[in-house]
Amino acid sequence: MIEKIKELVIKPLDENNIKLVDVYFEEENGVKNLVIVIDKKPYVDIDTCVLATNIINPILDKEDLIEESYVLDVCSKGGE
Repeated sequence: MIEKIKELVIKPLDENNIKLVDVYFEEENGVKNLVIVIDKKPYVDIDTCVLATNIINPILDKEDLIEESYVLDVCSKGGE
């Protein structure tokens, strides 16, 4: 599933000069998070994270790959 998500989002992100760094699931305090780590030159700011989220969300909603509830967390590689 992670590889499929990567395949689906890498090109749309790249078209906006956003590099996909990593995708993984983590659970924190009983909440499942789908973490998508991005990078952009010269840096990732909040507007970049919002743009990436707005690109990724419709793709994930359309493909419906994840059955369980989760929180989408888009962050920069410096925020890991």
